[in-house]
Amino acid sequence: MTGSTPRSTHGAIPDPTPDVTSPLLSVQGLRVTFPGRRGASAARAVDGVDLDIRRGEIVALVGESGCGKTTLARSLLGLVEPSGGRVTFDGAPLAYSSRALKAYRRRAQLVLQDPSGSLNPRHTVYDIVAEGLRIHGRAGNERTAVAEALSRAGLRPPERFFLRYPHELSGGQRQRVVIAGALVLSPELLVADEPVASLDASVRGEILALLLRLRAELGLSALVVTHDLGLAWNIADRVAVMYLGRIVETGAVEQVLTAPRHPYTQALLSVLPEAPGIPVVLSGEPPDPSDIPGGCRFHVRCQVLGGGKAERAGVADACRGRDPGILDGSGESQVACHWARSAPRAVSPG
Repeated sequence: MTGSTPRSTHGAIPDPTPDVTSPLLSVQGLRVTFPGRRGASAARAVDGVDLDIRRGEIVALVGESGCGKTTLARSLLGLVEPSGGRVTFDGAPLAYSSRALKAYRRRAQLVLQDPSGSLNPRHTVYDIVAEGLRIHGRAGNERTAVAEALSRAGLRPPERFFLRYPHELSGGQRQRVVIAGALVLSPELLVADEPVASLDASVRGEILALLLRLRAELGLSALVVTHDLGLAWNIADRVAVMYLGRIVETGAVEQVLTAPRHPYTQALLSVLPEAPGIPVVLSGEPPDPSDIPGGCRFHVRCQVLGGGKAERAGVADACRGRDPGILDGSGESQVACHWARSAPRAVSPG
């Protein structure tokens, strides 16, 4: 698998090494629903997700547009209140009062995909980065903190950027300003939603390398939301593949992306330019989240079921009629697929 940056160096967390056995952030049975239009059933955007992110770990959340990735990411930061389940940060359940969320967001920060849309064009770089300090009442030594955040984000010398406006910066520089605005509060977790999607290919590698360096220098944890499996390969320790509101495969990035077990993961990987064999073209569009199919939610598009392999393995009825269940958030290699569970050797690529 190719990419614009080298694979991450695991374990590159500065000493003293924190306790990585307990998750920094943990999600149990998370559900997010939105009311249906004109009496229609509620849309189940996130439909039962367990996910752990450990200290110093980068997890990539991958899947098609509309699968629920961004809704899940926003719910982890308290921007969307779950309809069910629980989010726990550093051992404490996330509370949704304004005061509790304000305190939480000093420790967990969002990095958006479109720096042009997330930066106020009327504010200087200095004021953009300083905004978090002012909101959270940490304006003491503001100039030093802003300079340090810009420098960590790769904008050096930082004073050169203080009085610039977003339109005077390149796309890569604007994304670095967004990252600096997150770093200025010294968070423990970054949630990055498609952090390089709007950037030129030549700049993407620089931003990915920056995120890896921040993990190595600061011990940051991160959830990186992306549809780009190449990005996941280059930056993540672990990957979670999401389909129609639920994680359907998870495990170490090398394992999932070199030996995918779920037919959906196999289809996503098959269309990469360097993938061997014939690309898998899935039939139809993902079902409406207000009308999720029974059984395995992927079965109506599944190439394994449609091609007769599930029938030959004796699991076709289970695919159509039995929910494979919610994967736990432990990080172990897991797959929500009756066929993969029944015939693991049959799914190895090659």
